[in-house]
Amino acid sequence: MISKVIEKEKEFSVVGKSLPRKDAIDKVTGTARYAADYYFPGMLYAKTLRTKYPRARIKKIDVSKALEYPGVVTVITAKDVPFLKNFGFFHRDIPPLVKEGDITNCIADGLAVVAAISEEIAEKALELIEVEYEPLPGIYDPLEALKDEAKEILGENRIYDHLHTEKGDVEKGFAEADLIIEREYRTQRIEHSYLEPEAVVVVPEGDRLIIYASAQYPNLVRGDIATALNMPQNKIHLIQATLGGGFGGKHEAVVLAGVRAALVALKTGRPVKMEYSREESMIESSKRHPYILKYKIGVKKDGTIVALDVKNIADGGAYCASSPWVLFRSHVHATGAYEIPNVRIDSVVVKTNNPNSSAMRGFGNPQVFFAIESLIDEVAEKLGMSPIEIRMKNALKQGSVIATGQVLNNHTVSIRDVLKKVVEMSDFERKWKEYKNQKNQRFKRGIGVAITFRGVSFGGEGFDFAGVYVTVFPDGTISMYGGVSENGQGLRTALSQIAAEEFGVPYDYVIYSNDDTFVTPYSLTTSASRGTFIGGWAVKNAVSQIKERMKKVASEILKVPEEKIIFRDGYVFSKDDPENKITFKELVQACYARQINMSAVGWHYVTGIDWDPHTGKGNAYITYAYSANVAEVEVDTQTGNVKVLKIYAVHDSGTIVNPVAAKSQVYGGISWSLGYALLEDFKVENGYPKAINFDKYRIARAMDMPEVEIEFIENPDPNGPFGAKSIGEPALEPGASAIANAISHAIGVRFYRLPITRDKVLEALKKKKEQGDN
Repeated sequence: MISKVIEKEKEFSVVGKSLPRKDAIDKVTGTARYAADYYFPGMLYAKTLRTKYPRARIKKIDVSKALEYPGVVTVITAKDVPFLKNFGFFHRDIPPLVKEGDITNCIADGLAVVAAISEEIAEKALELIEVEYEPLPGIYDPLEALKDEAKEILGENRIYDHLHTEKGDVEKGFAEADLIIEREYRTQRIEHSYLEPEAVVVVPEGDRLIIYASAQYPNLVRGDIATALNMPQNKIHLIQATLGGGFGGKHEAVVLAGVRAALVALKTGRPVKMEYSREESMIESSKRHPYILKYKIGVKKDGTIVALDVKNIADGGAYCASSPWVLFRSHVHATGAYEIPNVRIDSVVVKTNNPNSSAMRGFGNPQVFFAIESLIDEVAEKLGMSPIEIRMKNALKQGSVIATGQVLNNHTVSIRDVLKKVVEMSDFERKWKEYKNQKNQRFKRGIGVAITFRGVSFGGEGFDFAGVYVTVFPDGTISMYGGVSENGQGLRTALSQIAAEEFGVPYDYVIYSNDDTFVTPYSLTTSASRGTFIGGWAVKNAVSQIKERMKKVASEILKVPEEKIIFRDGYVFSKDDPENKITFKELVQACYARQINMSAVGWHYVTGIDWDPHTGKGNAYITYAYSANVAEVEVDTQTGNVKVLKIYAVHDSGTIVNPVAAKSQVYGGISWSLGYALLEDFKVENGYPKAINFDKYRIARAMDMPEVEIEFIENPDPNGPFGAKSIGEPALEPGASAIANAISHAIGVRFYRLPITRDKVLEALKKKKEQGDN
């Protein structure tokens, strides 16, 4: 590993360096402008009245008293805007407002928008709107949603998507097995918990709308707002404000806020702000899909896995949103990072009247990894093997064939190296044996491991592309606008490093601006841990175009062939004679003097995907990243409290563009893993959320964080820019499983449902004691 780092130091000048974030000064000085920071003269403040019941017919909406309230400028309901349309990723099924006579589908549905001269007045006016409801029964259990009777409530389209994949002969595999285990796992619904609630400001300008928004996916938000308002997209100018966290959550709710504020702006001709409270955000924003996961595994006595049968059932909530994409990723990764000859996977996501589920960091993988990694540990225990031994026996390797039939041969399949490294770092084998012998102790320690792999970028979900607009100014400095967005993950920094490396200039020459849909090339969502991967290629493409033009001029000035021209360290010189050179800035000025175009649009799209949804077969992703976590925990057997002592994390994410930024992603991912394993649970009863603020909804705090040790194994990936691939989502995917396995190791009890709370631990220990086992 050290030798690889040394080689990289020689190869790159900017990539691979822990350079400061491009947005660091803005954020630490408080000058970064979030959507709620925008103010305009004459601005109105808008608030939404939401339904009282998850499912009900709206018989009548009376807004007369609200309109009479001093300071109220207008109140809008669906009947006032007959042009209003539904929107959505796959199905246009999300209504910005539910009109009289129609039925609400979940507690987040909006009925009316009030606009007033202050936020306080708008909130007071909401209380004056009178709504006549006819409460109706709903479906709140995804298993109930699968029954034919549910059609009467949920309609014919109650199944958002269903996927089926088979490899080999599953029944034959089970017949050959020496041990068969069947288990059901359940994962919970969780909240994104970003610090900044949703906010938009809409400014009418002629026949256009300028929208400043806390939008994670600016181009798609603009598109959905245009769809809902029945307006051309070139009439909607969306500018991404600094984002205070997104993690997949700032799409549907931001579109809803944008559409509702836009309705007021169109009617009044005045700027309108809609800023959510924490309660509004938690009611309306999408959540991580809760899953029911049914796993059946067959293994030989020596630990060889011969068969796996999986049934995944996801609760998509009231609207389809991105559920099919989430399900696809769960489906492809359901076998974990293991090569299994005989596999059958059925995955389905259904409609319910619960709060909506959609994109969330991890995107369907944390759920299936909890199931398969728990099951692998249990198999090892029953066979008398160590958790490492069984993983090494079955883990993917070069040339492995995954369940979809894809052959892993176009990149370095490093999961075994990653596992070896994390075992070495943690001294796993010694501690695993030592902690097994704890008897009659109040505080018991455990150690657990989990391995994962992750498809990079979009694959079989659909097409994938991104564009970046690059300009070199006359003084040699460089500006970039990209359709892939800075959401707090450090994308502006990573892409600036890639541009600087490709141009051969210092890092401070380059700046990457926030997304502006009137400037940036249309691109897909900044999600799927694809920002650096696909955005980096788009940057390299744009830079290459400009460099080709510059090389012609450099060749003329230096009197050497174009193929001999080198760009490095702020100079342009001859490969054969480095002293025959000019500065990058001098060459730029020479190009402008010759009227050379110093701007270019870089474009990149993913190829090599041949997924067939009808057969469940094909190349699902262009390449994969590999990860492993080891968790050490201490369980207080008297209180049930679990303290995570240390997490060891090893990742192969290809070339690491910025090591400090990459480590920060891992730290953040581990905090998510801790919350997912032990704390977070967005409970819903009959469609009603039980906690809509952080006074009751528990997330991991700084004091809960364990010691963390991180290492990267860098196998430059030929599919990625400078060999880089994903780290944002791989950072959180193994953690919860490793923690769950460590708890089971500590107290000798297996948990099949997340989160593993104190109450669950105490209940498990009580049952174990009743069975006479200490």
